[in-house]
Parts: sequence; C-alpha cells; structure tokens
Amino acid sequence: MVAADSLFDLAQYEHAAIFSGCRFAWEALPKIGGYISDWIANQPQPHWRSARISEKATIEGDVFIGEGTVVEPNAYIRGPVIIGRNCQVRHGAYIRGGLVTGDNCVIGHDSEVKNGIFLNHAMAAHFAYVGDSILGSDVNLGAGTRLANLPIFSKRDPVTKKRPTITIPIGGELMDTELSKLGSILGDGVQTGCNAVFSPGCIVGKGTLIYALSAIRKGYYGPNLIVKSRQQQEISALMIGED
Repeated sequence: MVAADSLFDLAQYEHAAIFSGCRFAWEALPKIGGYISDWIANQPQPHWRSARISEKATIEGDVFIGEGTVVEPNAYIRGPVIIGRNCQVRHGAYIRGGLVTGDNCVIGHDSEVKNGIFLNHAMAAHFAYVGDSILGSDVNLGAGTRLANLPIFSKRDPVTKKRPTITIPIGGELMDTELSKLGSILGDGVQTGCNAVFSPGCIVGKGTLIYALSAIRKGYYGPNLIVKSRQQQEISALMIGED
C-alpha cells in the first residue's frame, strides 16, 4: 500500500524509471540527483530550446525545461532540475534543486520546491512548500499547503552529525524510512484545501480529499477518504458601546 505502483499510475509518466527497484515509494527521493544527471546527459543542447522563459527569471546549474513550458519573471530555478512539457513556473516560484516533473505541472507564485517528484498534471499553484515529497498525477495543493520535511525534534548527533531517521506508523507498526528528511507522498488525484499542513512522513492514497486548515499527522491514509480537522465556530452579536 506504500509502493509506488499502489499510489501512482506510472504508465504515462516519462520518468517512471526513477521508481525502479524501489520497494517503498519514498526510496525514490535519494535517487533524484543521480537520475537527473544521467537523464540530462542524454538530451540535446540547449536544455530549454522550445520553452518560453522570461529574461527576468534566474536559472542556474543543470536544468532541463521541456517544450511549451513557461517560466515567468522572478522565478528562480537551481539545478539539478527536470521540468516537463507545457508546465508553468510562475512569478516568484523558488525551485532549489532536485526536482523532476512530468508534463502540464504548475509551480505557482511563491511556491518553494526542494527534492521532489511531480507526476503529470501535479499542481502546487499558490504559496505551497513541497520538501522531499512526491505528488502523484492530478494532485492539487490548495493555497498555503505545507508539506513539512523535518520533524521539530531532529537534533544532530554530536558525534556522527547525523539526524535521526523518520519512522511512519503503518498497519500498527513503525516503519523506518532510513531518511532524515521526508515530506509527504500524495497518491494520484489527492486534493488539499487551503492552508492544510502535513507533518513529515505522511502518505496519502489515491483520490483522498484533505479539507482546508487540516493538520495531518504522520502516517498512512488510505485511498478515497475525506480527512478533516473539526473546528467549533462561535458567533455572537456585537454590542455597540460595550467596554
């Protein structure tokens, strides 16, 4: 239930090979840098011949941008990065390395992405943070969605200088991901409402809806669910002149 083929339909994804040999979907994340370097080495130069890139955008390092993709003013892209065809990198987007996207993806205004995988039609269109995460096909992040990747208690060992690895409760057991940073893995068709916040180590099955303002604890959430945080709203009359 946490393997890539359980969470994603990879048949139409150009970069499906990044999941090859992965028992669990999160095992693709440490492979991103090497995969990008090998893939770009086999592509024609220049790496963004048919894209539409603003002169006010900044692109540094090893970056491939597909045909028809638009990069708006003041976007910043630092490689290694692969961006697919007909994508949008909107004004103020910040891509700081280690990103592989499919086609027709959106990285929107003030969205920050680091070490992630986007399948086709995945969208982080407004004020999102996507760190060490995977978005399946047709995933849509509502404005202000945060996929946190580092637990609040993650102090480096004074001798080894390493952080503790993230464990995820799945099926009554704790699974060690062997990763010190891990955001969320959202299956195909997952939708999040505005200002949803995910703790490090969330895995969400296909088609599940996450309501606005939800705080999602780490763990596995199955497919085709509705997940929401209940809030109590109180309304009272305004008493004019009252101290």
